[in-house]
Amino acid sequence: MRIVVTNCNTTQEMTEEIVRGARVAAGPGTTVLGLTPAWGPESAEGWLDSYLSAAAVMDALRTYEGPEYDAVVMAGFGEHGREGVRELVDVPVVDITEAAAHLACLLGRRYGVVTTLERSCGQIEDSLETAGVGRNCVAVVGTGLGVLELEDGERTESAFLAAAERARDAGAEVLVLGCAGMTGLQRTVGEKLGVPVVDGVGAAVKLAESLVGLGLTTSRAGTYAKPLPKRREWGRTPG
Repeated sequence: MRIVVTNCNTTQEMTEEIVRGARVAAGPGTTVLGLTPAWGPESAEGWLDSYLSAAAVMDALRTYEGPEYDAVVMAGFGEHGREGVRELVDVPVVDITEAAAHLACLLGRRYGVVTTLERSCGQIEDSLETAGVGRNCVAVVGTGLGVLELEDGERTESAFLAAAERARDAGAEVLVLGCAGMTGLQRTVGEKLGVPVVDGVGAAVKLAESLVGLGLTTSRAGTYAKPLPKRREWGRTPG
């Protein structure tokens, strides 16, 4: 089985970190490939970045020329594009936001999300609502760290723990890592917090493996029907 994991930004180092986390979660016989958009934001933080990222990720998959793959994992927490990608490709598409929330709901009645900047909180809340998993989310809390600041492991852990306390005070019984760049953090903070911590990348990889193993893929009856045939301009090459 081969899974393509799409980064939502153009930072190659982050793609590599996400792929490392995905490979830890993947079962024997699963190959994980990372895909970095050729254009778009260097980090996705806000509505503009998110919409730009969505188009860039779809373009990267549209023009993909690598080995055939069995599923796509979209590694952008709260980012747009999952519905469009489901129309575009003929394999299961698992978004890390949706995957993490579904698994969190299996572990506790209410969950909380700890993410990067506070400006991303509303966007994540909307994404969870659209996916139908917002009802059980009691809080989306920002750490105050930008996506590219997550490279500082000690600072990230400290900021995460402080934000996690706020989520637990709001009633969260399970916590979710609200950024693909936080992948791996669950191993260091879960025991300290005393509650389960779900990593969206790992959750999405395992769900993607399950869908492929069960022979299931996206329904074409209605919402995710193939795009209508028409002329589409995907950007212009500078003259």
